[in-house]
Amino acid sequence: MYISARSDYALRAMLAVAAGGDGEPIRPDGGDGDGRPDGRPDGGGELVKAASLARAQGIPLSFLQGILLDLRRAGLLHSHRGTEGGYALTRPASEISVGDVLRAVSGSLTTVRGLPAEDAGYHGVAAGLRDVWLAVDGAIAVVVDRTTLTDLLIHQEQAPAR
Repeated sequence: MYISARSDYALRAMLAVAAGGDGEPIRPDGGDGDGRPDGRPDGGGELVKAASLARAQGIPLSFLQGILLDLRRAGLLHSHRGTEGGYALTRPASEISVGDVLRAVSGSLTTVRGLPAEDAGYHGVAAGLRDVWLAVDGAIAVVVDRTTLTDLLIHQEQAPAR
């Protein structure tokens, strides 16, 4: 598995949106801390502007805008236009996996010579390689599909300060 800058930036952006753009995680129950949801589909955090995401995460804005478009097309983000606009998750952070984000920006988790692992074809003595690549893809999928944005935000809360 190769983690491209695009994939890394997409995950960092999604985590920042889930945290409301300020680095503070939203509550896993989707509330705003006082027991009432805010009415948005993700149930927490503020709308986050692309420019503030880029600045906070050290991502070139022009590159980030393409990533945000892919995440919106994949149904992971809503975009709201205007001066009060920005981006919000389409569902709770606890329902968005790392795998969802990776697939949204790169298509498949594992590639062989630039193709998805399931498209790899071999003949003769190398015929067994396809099964190996599929097993690798499956193992990666288990990890990234069971790890949610909330899991990562909770881990951040529990990590010692550096």
